[in-house]
Amino acid sequence: MAPITTFDHVGVTVRDLDAAAAFFVALGLEVEGRTFVEGEFIDTVCGIPDSRTEIVMLHPPGGGTSVELSSFVRPEPVEGSPDAMANELGLRSIAFQVDDLRAEVARLAGEGYGLIGGIGEYEGVWLMAYARGPEGITVALAERLR
Repeated sequence: MAPITTFDHVGVTVRDLDAAAAFFVALGLEVEGRTFVEGEFIDTVCGIPDSRTEIVMLHPPGGGTSVELSSFVRPEPVEGSPDAMANELGLRSIAFQVDDLRAEVARLAGEGYGLIGGIGEYEGVWLMAYARGPEGITVALAERLR
């Protein structure tokens, strides 16, 4: 039996929690809740004494794997690379499947979010594009071709 039972969430640390949450809401996720976390639990889990973070949990309509956005109040956040490209080491993107990629890209453009490159087609099976959100968050959007 595999030790992992479910894929619960992906965590993303951001400076501007409101802007990041707005980006994921624009993608179609729904806010599940928002709260501050501090004390022994977070200090132990993160290994950062006296930490305090504000968290927004978002999930796709109908449930499923969540996105946890976290903004540290203390200690001060450490900057990452907001212009990271696909070959930079580390977590590269969060991927979502959509029904109509071109329509989704146009809708996001109307919200002020652009693509990193363009829309690519893989072997007649997938259309895919990377969208860049606030603070360099990269989201892969994919459409399975029928």
